[in-house]
Amino acid sequence: MTSDVLRVLVVDDHRTLADALCLAISAEGGMECIGTAHGAREATDLVATASPDVVVMDVRLDDGDGVDVTRTITNDRPETRVVVLTAHVDESLLTRAADAGACAVLPKGGPLTELMESVRTAPRDGFAVHPLLLRALISPASASRSTPDLLTAREREVLTLLAEGRDPTTIARALGISVLTCRGYIKSLLVKLDAHSQLEAVMIALRRRLIQLPDED
Repeated sequence: MTSDVLRVLVVDDHRTLADALCLAISAEGGMECIGTAHGAREATDLVATASPDVVVMDVRLDDGDGVDVTRTITNDRPETRVVVLTAHVDESLLTRAADAGACAVLPKGGPLTELMESVRTAPRDGFAVHPLLLRALISPASASRSTPDLLTAREREVLTLLAEGRDPTTIARALGISVLTCRGYIKSLLVKLDAHSQLEAVMIALRRRLIQLPDED
């Protein structure tokens, strides 16, 4: 980022919502909404010309898919972070968003304070999913019996922080361990849970009740 002020682009095909969100962002200290885009092509054009630090992306656009646009943006401008908003969630969407390079997925229509916090802090090299969206995927019927002895206490700590969207560097700092050691724990988690990605490991652990999401206020 080139300055202390975050330059934010809002992408939403609902013009009134996009304009309202843009005004709310500009009213926040340390943020500037540099404009709104209402479709996929307009979004990619504006990213190329305006160079935003963060893009707030609606997952559904009239002329395209927000996740596909996210992939284009992160491929062309890896330094730009994308926060995806969705009204409906499924595991496929989370996987696609993570693979596309999004840094966070939040519920559309959620509190503005949470969106602003994600715009400020969502990790460039991590992937944060709002607890409400994760809970929507982990119904009582899909949860299986817990096997607490499968993971060590430290592995559960690492996995819980992964579920919060932390990257290995911030996890290592929080736990007082080296980044190399943290990556070793993550590798062990993938093997033990037979997972192919960090997101899949989190989903498996939640379903098997190996970790819990923090309670909401």
